[in-house]
Amino acid sequence: MIQLPPSFLQHPIAHRALHDITDARPENSRAAIRAALSAGYGIEIDVQLSADRVAIVFHDYDLGRLTGTHGAVAQRRQQELAGIPLTGGDEGIPDLTETLNLIAGKVPLLIEIKDQDGAMGSDIGPLETAVADALASYTGPVALMSFNPHSVARMADLCPSIPRGLVTSSYDPQDWPLSNEICAHLRHIPDFDRVGASFISHEAKDLNRPRVHELKRQGASVLCWTVRSPMEEATARKVAQNITFEGYLPAGSA
Repeated sequence: MIQLPPSFLQHPIAHRALHDITDARPENSRAAIRAALSAGYGIEIDVQLSADRVAIVFHDYDLGRLTGTHGAVAQRRQQELAGIPLTGGDEGIPDLTETLNLIAGKVPLLIEIKDQDGAMGSDIGPLETAVADALASYTGPVALMSFNPHSVARMADLCPSIPRGLVTSSYDPQDWPLSNEICAHLRHIPDFDRVGASFISHEAKDLNRPRVHELKRQGASVLCWTVRSPMEEATARKVAQNITFEGYLPAGSA
């Protein structure tokens, strides 16, 4: 088990970077990353896979919510995605390699690998390989996580020296396109030891779950998502050792 570096517990982590659409900083954009760097926050980003198997910094599976076009990210090549402007900004969709070059180890970077199986199953691999390839020469503080335990297990093989964690949740079936059985299984975080995780990033409103406290007592680091106000932060920090935030500016930046 590779522990999180202390910096991941010292700097609030900007969710999808320090995005603010009213200030031309869309989610996961270069502008949002630059803003987080300037403020001294840690950065959380999401990665999806392009048609030519490049790790792309983008949250959704479909382009519709965040751009002026539609269709699956996975059906577009990296060069084409780079030319699609993010709504509310003036830049295209970045890939992971250029994002790593931009951050350059200045702040802690938390990378969420989006589930590619569709049901948190074992049909994964190309995105994990693309992430590992992009990280091969990166020397800054970085950690990897996913909701899909199979993805985290694969990263243990590909990047054994990089800390790994599980993104975890109450898994309310009303909020997830998953079967009740899968939700019930993942809710109890049964795969933590199997995948060699050293931390979780848990749903903020569910931090009082006994399993979260159990893992913390056993030495796991506990992060949380997504905190949107100072009041929510104060409540979350009763359990979590750090927060992933958006929509306000928490204390603790440089």
